[in-house]
Amino acid sequence: MSIKKYVKFATKSFALPNVCVRLRELLDCPRSSAEDLGHLISIDPSLTAKVLRLANSSLFRFPSQIESVSKAINVIGGEALYNLVISETASTAFKCFDSELIDLKQHWHASVYSGMLAKHLAMSTNAKVIERFFVMGILQNLSELVVAKRSPELYQQYLDSDKSLLPYQRQKQLFGFTFAHCSGIILESWNLPIGLFYPITHVNDVARQSADREIGVLALSNRIAVRQLDKENHSDIELFTSEIANTVSLDMEMVSNATDYAERETVKIAALIR
Repeated sequence: MSIKKYVKFATKSFALPNVCVRLRELLDCPRSSAEDLGHLISIDPSLTAKVLRLANSSLFRFPSQIESVSKAINVIGGEALYNLVISETASTAFKCFDSELIDLKQHWHASVYSGMLAKHLAMSTNAKVIERFFVMGILQNLSELVVAKRSPELYQQYLDSDKSLLPYQRQKQLFGFTFAHCSGIILESWNLPIGLFYPITHVNDVARQSADREIGVLALSNRIAVRQLDKENHSDIELFTSEIANTVSLDMEMVSNATDYAERETVKIAALIR
């Protein structure tokens, strides 16, 4: 089955919530205020609760209790708010494509872990809007669920394939595309910002890893995640390939710090979003 059919299946099965579109429009409008954003968020009680919980969490350490959505938005920032909404959307999409072949709780945990790695590495490279990397880490394997739901027999072949190969190599070999590439196209079809879908789409492209720092950071976080989450098969994976090293100026101490951070924060953040 071609990648286009999986993208079509995903877009027909799950529509991007209107709040994502409206929120992006408000953030891009210079006349919008925190009150405008707060009014939009307040329409959704579940999302309101998550925004308030995030603003009052240890991530921001605000000295007093935050009780209004508009004040919460002032604390966490508009882009962090957008990324929270997209993360919440991802959680809903994951449930939409639930498959008996995938442990959804484990998949979500791995996705959040990858996101926390990407966020910390991005912060270490002084990248802009680092919360965006957290969202990219979460979203890049969305299509794995889509594939498992749409083609369970083929996905089972993937599960049974040679695990000495890296996941993206096995995906390319069996499907003709990687899950990240398919996820990126799905996100583009949902009209998400290019800053989210472009690095995901091309994360396994070695030429772009060598030329684009954001792609290099995301690729490095993926390799770290594979090493940490599948030690049985990939404990000795090379992290800094020549292509990644060309754009990402980090060392193993920074990698260790990112790993510690991801392990510490993943449980808290996963529970906060879901």
